[in-house]
Amino acid sequence: MTNKQAAIQIIRSLRKSGFEALLAGGCVRDTLLGKEPKDYDVVTSATPAEGCRLFRRTIKVGAKFGVIIVLMDGQQVEVATFRVEAGYTDGRRPDKVSFTCAREDALRRDFTINGMFYDPIKEEVIDYVGGRVDLKKKIIRTIGSLEERFSEDYLRMLRAVRFAAQLDFEIEKNTLNAVKKYFGNITKISGERIAMELESLFAANKRAKGVKLLMATGLAGKIFPVFKNSKTVKSAVKLFGYLPKETTFELSAAALFSACRTADAMDNLEILKLSRNQLKHIQFLLEKRDFLLGRLSLDQLKLIISEPYFEDLYSLQKAIQKAGGKSISALLAVRKRAKSLVGKELRPKPLLNGYEIIGLGAKPGPQVGLVSKGLYIEQLSERVTTRQEAINWVDSWLKKHKC
Repeated sequence: MTNKQAAIQIIRSLRKSGFEALLAGGCVRDTLLGKEPKDYDVVTSATPAEGCRLFRRTIKVGAKFGVIIVLMDGQQVEVATFRVEAGYTDGRRPDKVSFTCAREDALRRDFTINGMFYDPIKEEVIDYVGGRVDLKKKIIRTIGSLEERFSEDYLRMLRAVRFAAQLDFEIEKNTLNAVKKYFGNITKISGERIAMELESLFAANKRAKGVKLLMATGLAGKIFPVFKNSKTVKSAVKLFGYLPKETTFELSAAALFSACRTADAMDNLEILKLSRNQLKHIQFLLEKRDFLLGRLSLDQLKLIISEPYFEDLYSLQKAIQKAGGKSISALLAVRKRAKSLVGKELRPKPLLNGYEIIGLGAKPGPQVGLVSKGLYIEQLSERVTTRQEAINWVDSWLKKHKC
């Protein structure tokens, strides 16, 4: 059973029990655009308690907000009660939720293209908000009062930008002006939620358009103060036009901050509450900018291409070069040399360990580290290839540095 089939089965069961039930939101939008939705959401007149009694396996993820998850044949379908919301004290969650009818539920949603319902039994679109018209016009427009929609959840400003990038739509003039007016409230939203929206934006087909809107609305400068500098803004927008079609979030983040000092970028990224691995990835890309353009020795080449982030570094540097109208010949040379090393062990086990180096006369402490590092460079450079050659090299090093 697919997610769509599960959703339709849930709708049939709800209706059989006397409740109204429809498909809602993004799945309706995507279907009308000729795209296959990732998942299907159901809205109904049944309350969470009634839904839990009707379906054998459910998860009460947000029952107090009218939302449960129904588990059916390996699928998870969100089922929400028609509702209206009020009193968004924190600019994110409603202070009060009341159950209502389909029309009122549609009027409290974010954008017209997301406010449509679909009856899969009658195969009818139910549109109380003008979503079909805006879908044809390729417009992102808030439903009802601009001030109310954005004050209910400030993340909607970022979602407008993200949808424009994902769908290649334009943000309607009044909606865009409202984002520019209220952008300062975006930092009232948690960094984790902002990061999720940025990740979706960076993955969009028209991400360069999204980044440009991010800058133009003031959202980028509020989230990341470094983008109050116009030079930094122009560089980021331009670079996104040269990234590969498939990118990681970390590569996109590094591209965004490509014209910034690494320390400034990492300070600005703190707001997103990223994982340690994500931060390590981004920092590596920023710190190694221009490294691939230098004359790399064999040991440097082996170490850099064996890094797990090498491909992202290569893509970032290539985008930087192209955006600046500069040659990529040095990068092509690195790629050619890297191909010649296919099949070779790029980071072999050291020929001698620290204890063995001490046994040859090195002093425990910093000196062992210096000898180990120097020996490993020689090994990677293939100037030292056997254990005996390694012993000879250490003996020679110790004689030269004898105190």
